[in-house]
Amino acid sequence: MRPSDSIGTLAFAVAAAALLGSPAHAAEPIDGVKFTPILDARARVESVDQGGLEAEAVTFRLRGGAEAKAGRWSVLAEAEATLAAINDYNAFPFVTDDDQRRPQFAVISDPRNLELNRLQLQYKTPGFALTAGRQRINLDDQRWVGSVGWRQNEQTFDAVRAEGKAGGVTADLTYAISQRTIFGEEAGKRTAFRGDFLFAGLGAKLGPVDARVFSYVLDYGEDAVLANSSQTYGAIGSSAIPLGPKNKLALRASYARQSDHADNPFDYAADYWAFEGSTKLAGFALAAGWEKLGSDNGRAVQTPMATLHKFNGWADLFLSTPPAGLQDAYVSVGKTFASVPALPGLDAQIVFHQFDSARGDMEYGTEWDASIGFKRGKLGMLLKFANYDARDFGSDTRKLWLQAEWAY
Repeated sequence: MRPSDSIGTLAFAVAAAALLGSPAHAAEPIDGVKFTPILDARARVESVDQGGLEAEAVTFRLRGGAEAKAGRWSVLAEAEATLAAINDYNAFPFVTDDDQRRPQFAVISDPRNLELNRLQLQYKTPGFALTAGRQRINLDDQRWVGSVGWRQNEQTFDAVRAEGKAGGVTADLTYAISQRTIFGEEAGKRTAFRGDFLFAGLGAKLGPVDARVFSYVLDYGEDAVLANSSQTYGAIGSSAIPLGPKNKLALRASYARQSDHADNPFDYAADYWAFEGSTKLAGFALAAGWEKLGSDNGRAVQTPMATLHKFNGWADLFLSTPPAGLQDAYVSVGKTFASVPALPGLDAQIVFHQFDSARGDMEYGTEWDASIGFKRGKLGMLLKFANYDARDFGSDTRKLWLQAEWAY
């Protein structure tokens, strides 16, 4: 892979984004209706070396739309387009007749696409919001439901969502009939998965602990994903322990129980556990954690609606949990370099993962991840790398990204 061969293309995209970056403002209200434009652009070079296959992609993503507000009501419409200047990659990790299925290359899941990303109607007061239509949904840390913001094509949902807050109690309830996937309009049946999906959460502050209970009931209506029909019930809590006048130890823990539901052909019930502690020391951000996706009767805990790139390594080896489950022990070190005026907000991070099975005695492998980036005005730059060393699962994988992003 030669990511350097694509730097010129990326530089052109950065210049285009900068030209777009002249300040824009919401239009003056017309007859009590306020219009706000929505615009963001992203250019990315991605190179992959995995299991004897290579891939290189240069992709551009543009989202545009507008929101109109009148009192407590608003209407939002947004389109999304992804183009590929260099397409030496397999956009679809499943069989399809589309010409973007190129099995001679490694997978990069950013197909060319043009779609309606969001179209929603919302009613909102200070303590309540009701949103109906195609919408972005990010719940908690996105471990169970998220928008998959890392990929060029966003995941959205055709849903009705109600959010409320009274005193220190929050409630969130969503009913969705369609999961609009990251694979876009050319993915055939995998463009969207229909079904009956219920997300519910209730949160409160209990002394020093922020606690939340949740449930995710997924009833898929299509044969290809019936195995992802499940019911998950759990809780998440976070707190902080003071370590001095200017520092603290942040703690987070989560537990859930998942079992088969509806027409899932598997019969299983497995546990999910997650623990993390983080603090700052001598200007460095330190974190360590452990996550377990359990397994039962040959089926492991699955999170098919999550923002999966946030979890279990940036190389994306564990987008589906292996049948024997997964344990992920990780540590991370990060630092923000505030003293570099030419690169405001320069931030670097290194993460190490040890992956093992939840059942049996398999050592899946290890992974090193690293990133460095900064943001200047509305333009952000990011360089990112992932290196997975396979043992009992998958194959050695190297991924490199160079990205420019601009958002209004």
